[in-house]
Amino acid sequence: MTSRKLNVLVYTGTGSTVESVKHAIYSLRRLLSPNYAVIPITETVLLKEPWGPTCALLVFPGGADLGYCRVLNGEGNSIISEYVRRGGSYLGFCAGGYYGSKKCEFEVGDKAMEVVGSRELAFFPGTCRGGAFKGFQYHSENGARAVRVNVVKDAFRGAGLVPEVFTSYYNGGGVFVNAKDDNRNIEVLASYASELDVDGGAEKAALVYCKVGQGAAILTGPHPEFAAANLSPHHSVEGYDELIAALRADDDSRTSFLKACLTKLGLDVSQESSSVPSLSRLHLSSISSSDVDDLLHSWEDIISKEDGEEYIRAESDSFHLQKPETMWSVTGLKEALTPNDSPDQKPPDQSGEGMIDYSTITKRIVTHEDGWPEPKATPYFNHNAFYSSLQEYRRSEPEAEEWGDFFMYGEVVTSTNTLLEKNFKLLSRLPSGFTLAATTQVAGRGRGNNVWVSPAGALIMSTVINHPAHLAPSRPIVFIQYLAAIAIVQAVKSYDQGYGEVPVKLKWPNDIYALDPRQPSSSPPSYVKIGGILSNCSYSSGSYQIVLGIGINTANGRPTTSLDTLLPPHLAPFRIEKLIAGILTRIEALYKTFIRRGFTRDMEGEYYNYWLHGRQIVNLEAQGGVKARIVGITRDWGMLRAEELGSDDKPTGKIWALQSDENSFDFFRGLVKRKI
Repeated sequence: MTSRKLNVLVYTGTGSTVESVKHAIYSLRRLLSPNYAVIPITETVLLKEPWGPTCALLVFPGGADLGYCRVLNGEGNSIISEYVRRGGSYLGFCAGGYYGSKKCEFEVGDKAMEVVGSRELAFFPGTCRGGAFKGFQYHSENGARAVRVNVVKDAFRGAGLVPEVFTSYYNGGGVFVNAKDDNRNIEVLASYASELDVDGGAEKAALVYCKVGQGAAILTGPHPEFAAANLSPHHSVEGYDELIAALRADDDSRTSFLKACLTKLGLDVSQESSSVPSLSRLHLSSISSSDVDDLLHSWEDIISKEDGEEYIRAESDSFHLQKPETMWSVTGLKEALTPNDSPDQKPPDQSGEGMIDYSTITKRIVTHEDGWPEPKATPYFNHNAFYSSLQEYRRSEPEAEEWGDFFMYGEVVTSTNTLLEKNFKLLSRLPSGFTLAATTQVAGRGRGNNVWVSPAGALIMSTVINHPAHLAPSRPIVFIQYLAAIAIVQAVKSYDQGYGEVPVKLKWPNDIYALDPRQPSSSPPSYVKIGGILSNCSYSSGSYQIVLGIGINTANGRPTTSLDTLLPPHLAPFRIEKLIAGILTRIEALYKTFIRRGFTRDMEGEYYNYWLHGRQIVNLEAQGGVKARIVGITRDWGMLRAEELGSDDKPTGKIWALQSDENSFDFFRGLVKRKI
């Protein structure tokens, strides 16, 4: 298995500020999607989890670097330093720039604000001195200003178009003193254009590039990640409107410069900045259209009527129920133009610029009671192809009768899992097999804090399973993710004639891997992740309600590879509608057998046929590095079953059940053991 560096980690722990974190995450996602997942992390993750092997860039945002020092000095900084020196990349904005320098000098002489001291990372081997301009106040915009920054274009050879000068937001950042003093590992990337209020040396270096071992760091004084679209007016701050206007007028140059910085750190930057697409309508339909009316009838007690319109006000989201013939009514148009229900609140921006609070946007469900949605209403999903495929697969799967009968699709959604799992009022009234699918997610979820990158071309779906509580002791819920993994591989391989050799595998417990087409002949074979399963569970009225989320790179080759890329030239590309139908019929058939007979030997054997771990050796880090060889999964709770190995790599006779410490990056790091 190959560890691909696909994560950009943004520190959000002690010392960071909410605004700086939001700006950093917004800008990085806009410039790096779909090539990377931009993930917020805390000091606990940095200290305890194996984040390094999959991290393409570690980002420290603005804030107060003393907070960073307080929780990361010693062990944390040692981990960060080792990551960079072994080939990693670090990007420090403002406070993150001070933190990455050998010495920090801030507001020297001001007893209330002075901070002076050495810093452990020392990527920049000199002093970062600030504030470069007077007026900074903590938790305030009073000292903010728009500053002009001169770019050293020679530092960006091969990075594409780079501006000679750009305007950046500034609030308290430093200057990197004497950055050119005969140090070949340091490059000045940009300098402040105006005179400073501190001695910054001849270069007045605003941004520096530091070569650190096999890796590199870029440290900034100003905030090139701050976009004008995300700044709110501060009428009490003199000149703030002019600040926003200046940033907005020069936003293209700022964006080009930030792209060049990311490219210099080795990242694959999107050629076009990704705008945030607007949420689309959700289309609710059924294989038998008249059944939609029965489903709506079962929702009667959660539907409220307001001004003649029907709404479901659930825990996290509000849903407006519309008919196909009335969705362009005056109310519908008004809602589409100003999605926020409250006239007292500023309507959220869905223009594709600026950060969006999706919880304030009413989601619109169009209920199709007289026929399936027309192709022009859902141009990226053909309902006729889906339901026809569902019926076709059912003819060879006698156990598959219902799952997928009720189907809801949205071209652009927040997250299929979140829309179901976080709205219990709605979830508790959904039948098993109810499925929500999408073409694009703008707030998709993965394991832990991970964000599964889900651009157009990915299969994105979540299915509801109502698992009887009285069966849970003998039919443990943990096995349902194994059934789903088996179903996905089987659906791919039985998609049609000739697809049986598509090289897809399972990684315990819930990831889908594929043979890396860039290294088809490597020994041992190299596999990369192309999909995952996310299972969330709640309880209601005698059943555990499971929301089973599935994401698979189907036609999109980024961020790793896709199913289509694996196909020989004579086979047609996968059609997402048909693949969803195949997955649903296989999961339903496997689940019904599981309910009757449990996790059978046949199921276990099928799982082993597809998994990557046959006789894999792992180290039990929490137990001092004891070695064990994986031989299967336990039949009680689905943990890894392993035989302990002695110093001669021979079995000691001890058998262990292994479970993960549930870190967000690698289930095979931090395994803990329990003797069987």
